[in-house]
Amino acid sequence: MKEVSVCLTFDFDAMSVWIGTFHARSPSALSRGEFGAVGALRLLTLLRERRLPSTWFVPGHTAEAFPHLVEAIVAEGHELAHHGYFHDRPRDADAEAADFDRASAVLTRIGGVAPVGYRSPAAGLMPSTLQCLLDRGFLYDSSMMGNDFSPYYCRIGDAAPKDGPYVWGRETSLVELPFTWGLDDFPIFEYFQTRGGLNPGLAAPSQVYEIWAGDFDYLYDRLGRGVYILTMHPQAIGRGHRLLMLERLLDHLSSREGVTFKTMRTVALEFREAHPPTIGK
Repeated sequence: MKEVSVCLTFDFDAMSVWIGTFHARSPSALSRGEFGAVGALRLLTLLRERRLPSTWFVPGHTAEAFPHLVEAIVAEGHELAHHGYFHDRPRDADAEAADFDRASAVLTRIGGVAPVGYRSPAAGLMPSTLQCLLDRGFLYDSSMMGNDFSPYYCRIGDAAPKDGPYVWGRETSLVELPFTWGLDDFPIFEYFQTRGGLNPGLAAPSQVYEIWAGDFDYLYDRLGRGVYILTMHPQAIGRGHRLLMLERLLDHLSSREGVTFKTMRTVALEFREAHPPTIGK
């Protein structure tokens, strides 16, 4: 019997990714983030029409720029999750904690509910991040790639010395819902420059469909059980030709028996119930 959970997740970065990650000040770059609001409205309509739940990782900066959209996300039954305040990596643990708490306060004030899930900006966890999440009672993280279709418990205390073997840390009660760049729309769709060079992006949606559907088909046909997590950005997936591809993919996923669409919170709670953490035992 097949049992596959599908998590549609949206990183609603808006302008913050250009301000934080790319350190841009050009109105042209910032307007690319502004288009995220257009894409978000289109996505909310699509999800409403198909009656699909989803999880939205929203930086505090985005929530303050577009409070009406954050209110709409929550009002329509989607999960609101943490994505930092700016889409940036703080300089140290103290700055990270301040940024984290600032974002939590904003999301709770505007969304009316405290987030329990976190995805680090650009999948860039700091060594201190997991402890920050544990100290604040978070349920799950979605920033690591130690598996693809199976949740697992995060560890703290891992070490990778240059002169010795890898050191495994201790398991915690924080659930990891794995992320992968292969199921992320931003690097394959978006054209941008970094210090290391140029990301050409602008791939044909048919190419992306082949990758995304292929991963799902492997999970469904070969494994039969697991969690399929898509990471999408309204400013990327919200373009018309890409939305048509997403609709085609949703048709494909929905056609398979035993597939259920869920929020990340629901999947994390189900995993914890089925596999109680051993911490403290």
